[in-house]
Amino acid sequence: MMRRKLQELNLLDDFLFGKLVTYPGMGEQFCRQLISVILGVELKRVKIVPQKVYYGADVDMHGARLDVYIEEEEKELRGTLFDFEPDKSVKTEQRKFLPQRARFYHAVLDQECLKSGEEYENLKRVVVILMMPYDPFGYDHMVYTIRNRCEELPDMPYDDGAETLFLYTKGKKGNPSRQLRELLHYMEDSKEENACNDTLKDIHKMVTKVKHNKEVSIEYMKIFEREKMIYEDGREDGYHTGSEDGFKCGIERGIRILIADNMESGTPVDKIRLKLQKNFEVSETKAQEYLDAYFATVTH
Repeated sequence: MMRRKLQELNLLDDFLFGKLVTYPGMGEQFCRQLISVILGVELKRVKIVPQKVYYGADVDMHGARLDVYIEEEEKELRGTLFDFEPDKSVKTEQRKFLPQRARFYHAVLDQECLKSGEEYENLKRVVVILMMPYDPFGYDHMVYTIRNRCEELPDMPYDDGAETLFLYTKGKKGNPSRQLRELLHYMEDSKEENACNDTLKDIHKMVTKVKHNKEVSIEYMKIFEREKMIYEDGREDGYHTGSEDGFKCGIERGIRILIADNMESGTPVDKIRLKLQKNFEVSETKAQEYLDAYFATVTH
């Protein structure tokens, strides 16, 4: 297994993005700057909720892990929730279902912000923002803004408070602001030379501070070492038997350990499936078979 050094990560990497967002004394400022550049909205205070896991209603129901969502606290925007999701999906099949993924995130957040017995008028606005280095729809736009509307009367006002933004870092079409173009370029390649305006210079100082924090570095290494150990544990068991069957058993043991370990830590099923595909070089169908076998074991 190969993993980049912490110093090589960019803001589109989940780990670095999550650490900056939650870093004491800097996270709130960073989030307000993101919202200001992307949406043109100046917020005084925001509440940050990092990597919250939402489990399905039952063991066979889909859960979700939101990388970070931000709640506007002054209520000027009805307490809007902003869900930021950096996405570097390398599998084409994962990209096909981005609209469904965004829909699911909206549903999860809607449940979070309307308590039992509350009127629908209290439902907060929700903006899901996915940032990616690939074109999600193939039209070469930097910004794809998605809102619900009436098919028969497209000009009819219909504001249900749900909005999704897909931000493509390399997009050439559309009319994004210069600040947004520079921000997305920096997020994809977070180097000092790409911090070309005052906002990005501030952000780069924050990024540098996070990357040089000893506790962050240790946490990053622990995550890597844990996943490496799980991966190699299964392979070595097989090698020690000296047989093909033994090798296969060792791999399957490593797979079971990875699934169990990630389930215990609250990782959603779709994320575990991706790890199985990447770490054990199996197809999506095969990864799902391993998950189904695991669930059959623990639920019977």
